[in-house]
Amino acid sequence: MTTFLENVARHILDKYGTNLSRIAVVFPNKRASLFLNDALARHAGCPLWSPAYITISDLFRRHSQLQVADNIKLICDLYRTYSSVTGYDEGMSLDHFYGWGQQLLSDFDDIDKNMAPARQVFANLRDIHELDDISYLTDEQRGIIRKFFSNFSDSHNTLLKKRFLKFWSHIGDIYEQYNDTLRRQGLAYEGALYRQVAEDETISFEYDRYLFVGFNMLQQVEQRLFTTLRRQQKAGFYWDFDHYYMKQEAGHYIAQYLEHFPNELDADDPVYNCFRQPKHISFVAAPTENIQARYISSWLTRQRIEDGRRTAIVLCNENLLGTVIHSLPEDVENVNITTGYPLQQSPVSSLIYLLIQLHTTGYDRQRERFRLRQVNNILRHPYMRYISNKYDELLNLLNSHRIYYPSRQQLSTDVGLELLFSLEDICNPRPHSSEGICTPRLLHWLIAIVRRIAHNPQSTTHDPLTSEALFRAYTLLNRLATLVDSGDLTVDVITLQRLIAQLIQQTTIPFHGEPAVGLQIMGVLETRNLDFDHVLLLSANEGNMPRGVNDSSFIPYSIRKAFGLTTVDNKVAIYSYYFHRLLARARDVTIVYNNATTDGHTGEMSRFMLQLLVESPHPISQLTLQGGQQTTKQQPRPVAKTPAVIEALSRRFSIATVGYAATSSQPLSPSPTPPLLTPTAINRYMRCPLQFYYCYVENLREPDDNDDDTIDSRIFGNIFHMAAQLLYQKMTEQSSRILATDIDRVLKTKVDIERCVDQAISQELFHSPASVVPDLNGLQIINREVIIQYLRQLLTLDRALAPFTILQLEADVVQELHIQSLGITTTIGGRIDRLDLISDNETGLQAGTPAGTVVGDLESQTIRVIDYKTGSRRLTPLKSVEAIFDPSQLRNHSDYYLQALLYARLVSKQQLSTNHKPLSTINNQQSATVEASPLPVAPALLFIQHTTGDDANPILKLGGSRIRDIASPDGDTFVRMLTEKINEMFNPAIDFTPTTDTNSCRSCPYALFCGQ
Repeated sequence: MTTFLENVARHILDKYGTNLSRIAVVFPNKRASLFLNDALARHAGCPLWSPAYITISDLFRRHSQLQVADNIKLICDLYRTYSSVTGYDEGMSLDHFYGWGQQLLSDFDDIDKNMAPARQVFANLRDIHELDDISYLTDEQRGIIRKFFSNFSDSHNTLLKKRFLKFWSHIGDIYEQYNDTLRRQGLAYEGALYRQVAEDETISFEYDRYLFVGFNMLQQVEQRLFTTLRRQQKAGFYWDFDHYYMKQEAGHYIAQYLEHFPNELDADDPVYNCFRQPKHISFVAAPTENIQARYISSWLTRQRIEDGRRTAIVLCNENLLGTVIHSLPEDVENVNITTGYPLQQSPVSSLIYLLIQLHTTGYDRQRERFRLRQVNNILRHPYMRYISNKYDELLNLLNSHRIYYPSRQQLSTDVGLELLFSLEDICNPRPHSSEGICTPRLLHWLIAIVRRIAHNPQSTTHDPLTSEALFRAYTLLNRLATLVDSGDLTVDVITLQRLIAQLIQQTTIPFHGEPAVGLQIMGVLETRNLDFDHVLLLSANEGNMPRGVNDSSFIPYSIRKAFGLTTVDNKVAIYSYYFHRLLARARDVTIVYNNATTDGHTGEMSRFMLQLLVESPHPISQLTLQGGQQTTKQQPRPVAKTPAVIEALSRRFSIATVGYAATSSQPLSPSPTPPLLTPTAINRYMRCPLQFYYCYVENLREPDDNDDDTIDSRIFGNIFHMAAQLLYQKMTEQSSRILATDIDRVLKTKVDIERCVDQAISQELFHSPASVVPDLNGLQIINREVIIQYLRQLLTLDRALAPFTILQLEADVVQELHIQSLGITTTIGGRIDRLDLISDNETGLQAGTPAGTVVGDLESQTIRVIDYKTGSRRLTPLKSVEAIFDPSQLRNHSDYYLQALLYARLVSKQQLSTNHKPLSTINNQQSATVEASPLPVAPALLFIQHTTGDDANPILKLGGSRIRDIASPDGDTFVRMLTEKINEMFNPAIDFTPTTDTNSCRSCPYALFCGQ
């Protein structure tokens, strides 16, 4: 197949010879020039003077003293003009203006490129009489305008129309003042520059001949320039088309231009009759975008790979680029990518966002300290290793010590980190003032960090994409800093943050390579003037091909059409041309589209594909892609207790592995020593044996990523437990016996309660020394007050018991346990919140009992094993011991029962083993004397939020009766069933099976492992 550019090259050589130094070849874009130059060199067969290759944009810019300003500068000046003309009537900030400022600039650009009379286009719709002189319009155009105006009669003035009219009345003034402002600076937007050149009749053109190659729709400024050059006999035109589609919308514009700008090539040239030549065309439906990209490896046959630059993969949806690149087979050696990689998807963009957050939401100006969450986000960024060698040490230190509010001194451990956390260099001279962060300093700080990363040899040596992304980010930030420093851009940090985000979204990173070598990967616009033998068109859905024709504009459709501005009709015709021109000379075409139904919308093939099905002379095969593997629901599988699993269980729980022994002389050890079988482990097994396996055999623990200073339910409970422990420790410094007067004194003064809560918050939340008084935010203050109130409720409840004796606080009870099924010895137990001794036949909680009155005698004394609960849910009493070991009862908190009864049983048994001697003590508390006969031990759950009426008695109920002594038939049944459950847990013949209660899987941290 002879390509269009090869025909152009032959004609140029035949007509102008090999000395082309006085000829300029003008293209719509730069890419085609490389291929034409290659064709000229091959067909000349000898040395030649190459012509100048320029784009149409270059041609206009070379003949104007104005310069096209960058988009940021244009929008900033437009915003200032808008504000000046309207007087800030809309009260719009720059970041809100930026989006529709771009739309307004696009409208101005379209008006100028189509050389429309701006004042008439923006005429005030209320003053219809101003449009009396519209003789320059056709009858059809006059009818369109009058029809539009009829919607703005006084009887139809809705609020939306009034707002439109208010803005419209200023838009003409904005247009004129904006252009004057730019001209005074020697600047212009592209359309204004084009118009100025097109209207200038005095321009002296540099070259003797201008050859315009491969144009399609011409805007009025281009037509004016073409006409001027043709009149001077300096222009030649090479039109790229095929007779097949010339009578369709794809050939609509070229058909009009051929009369005014005649084609240099003969219309009967075979290059214009290629569409009807034999072709193999396939339409392929795919269920996902990802599968379309993965199809590339199958589509790229050996022949297509060897044909190199004659093979093209065209992306109608350029977001597929990343997946396409990763889908290329390894035997593709040479690839040329013309589509830019989005800067938004590069790590440097996320770093910029995080850096701005670090000095905005990540900095507490009252404390003059940073917040741990934002610091963690920065230190965990992959580029951190290019900034500092000590970032990982700092990260571990901050999180292991839970330093929620680190100071700059704590963070600045080396030069890189000092730069990262240099807040005083970014703040205004008055850090606490309303001005907040100084925008110029913030931008220069961002630039300094990007520069430091780029200067690190490790960041760019093996990754050109990283190097290019850093350069693009640096250029963008540097341009913003220049505008801010010059006063052209005045924004606060929030507006700057949004502006940077918009600019990053619009920026792409170009790929470098040899354009004329290897497989071509490109967007639709890059295919202009280029011909390929093999074409794979991806994501050719309606909305992508033609591109989502968003006709949003401040100029209504009817006005645009009347004045010859660009409309949706033009855009569809342009894309129709791109589509049909790409297929015209190809002999092997595969078009893939997404046929999936998403959000109620069925994936549709492009309208151009449907047109081919109806009108094309070629047979078209239609195929459907399916995944190589059918998606099936993952079924959780039991895990057998293999020898390796048994060994892991023994290693985890056997005391022989660590040489530990819980001796009878230390029935209540000061701290749990591994291995330890806790109630939590047993309850986890009953909830789901497979979950127990993941946690205790595979040792997969949930990550503790609490880097926020918020007080969640777990931390709230920890603070309350510690505060209660500190408070009662203080009250029992002289005696373990608590009197009503002791409680009255604490309730009256309030100081002790608040101090204990503050100390608990310092240690549990901030991991600070107890002497450090925490500086709390609003939510923390609320939680502090709630905990104080809970402690007062606890003290009020305890006052009805007084006098009573505190035996132990936050004590660990541990006992050796032989597991028959595994033949090992482990320890079982856990931590008791409170162990006390009361003297009341009804556990001291009868209403109306005077405080301090001892009811009953020593025979009525009871040891209570109390566990505090700060949750709001009321406990549903279980009917029997058997219900504790029924997994379905876990939703009724049977796990609370198991823990309370286990701890009570251990305390009761250890009480017997002491030969009636005092229980061992901790925290410098005095021992409480236990009389010769064993005392009853009652399990109790004290729900702090429910301490009135019947709820005031915390001793657990089974079958409607309270468990006043664990040494009872119910207690014996509990021990028997617990032993059976533990033997089951470690029985080699019983697998770890997944639970049948799928509701518990919703909150299971291991759900992704088993797929339940």
